[in-house]
Amino acid sequence: MARTLINLPKSIRRGETIEIQTLIAHPMETGYRPGSDGVVLARDLIRHFKCFFADESGQHLVSSAQLFSAISANPYLAFQLRATGNGTLTLVWEGDQGFRQTETVALKVLG
Repeated sequence: MARTLINLPKSIRRGETIEIQTLIAHPMETGYRPGSDGVVLARDLIRHFKCFFADESGQHLVSSAQLFSAISANPYLAFQLRATGNGTLTLVWEGDQGFRQTETVALKVLG
C-alpha cells in the first residue's frame, strides 16, 4: 500500500473553484535502468489516475490522467474542481504489476 497525500482547502464555499493536490509515494521504474546487479529492473509505473465526485445525484468523473515513463517518482498531480455541494472524492491510481491504490476524502461545502 502506497502512502498518499491529498490536500484540499480548509474551507470551501458553494460555487467556488478549488484546487486538489495529490502526491503518491511510488518509485515509477521505467524498465530501462539496470539494477546494482546489472539486470534491468522491471517496469513499475502508475499508468492511470482518476478522480470521481459522488453526491446525491450520482458519481461523476472530475479528473483523469494517463501517465508515462517520463514522469518522476512520487508523482504529484493537481487539478481544479467547482464545489457544488457536499460529497465524496474517490481518487484511484492504477499501474503495472497489478498496482491499484484508492483513497476517499469527504468534501464539505459551506453555504
